[in-house]
Amino acid sequence: MPSGRTHDQITLGMLPGITIITLVLSRSASLTLSLSSAFLFSGLMFGPDLDIYSVQYKRWGWLRGIWLPYQKLLHHRSWLSHGPIIGTLLRLFYLGLWLGMGAALTGVLLTQVGDISIESQSLLQQVEQYRQRYLPEGLAILLGLELGAMSHSFSDGLSSLCKSTFKRLKF
Repeated sequence: MPSGRTHDQITLGMLPGITIITLVLSRSASLTLSLSSAFLFSGLMFGPDLDIYSVQYKRWGWLRGIWLPYQKLLHHRSWLSHGPIIGTLLRLFYLGLWLGMGAALTGVLLTQVGDISIESQSLLQQVEQYRQRYLPEGLAILLGLELGAMSHSFSDGLSSLCKSTFKRLKF
């Protein structure tokens, strides 16, 4: 399995190609920036190795503790962490739970301590407007996150295949 440094080099090496291909295909700076940024984030901080004490895990700094339950629940390199689509969606769902709890706590603090009223109906309408307006960018972000994760999983698989092949060839 490649080291964290090797995974980083793969991510950084692929970034220019991903960016150029996205720009050529989409002809959109905002879609290219969305996808490329998500690819970079996924490759460096949000990839499959959050299921172990890894470089990606350490990069979360003082927030890395949120990934401890995730690590306890998943086995390293399982289909739930390293699998196509499901791994990325599971990490997004998991991070979304933490963000949702943080938003709820912030809302409670604003209403109770700050005496600021939050109209949930107005907030939901605004979220829906943003979702409609930025749907293409959201999809580009999802694709970028998945591409970053798959570059990681593919390099893990290729490394394992090479090691097992060389092991069988040795006498």
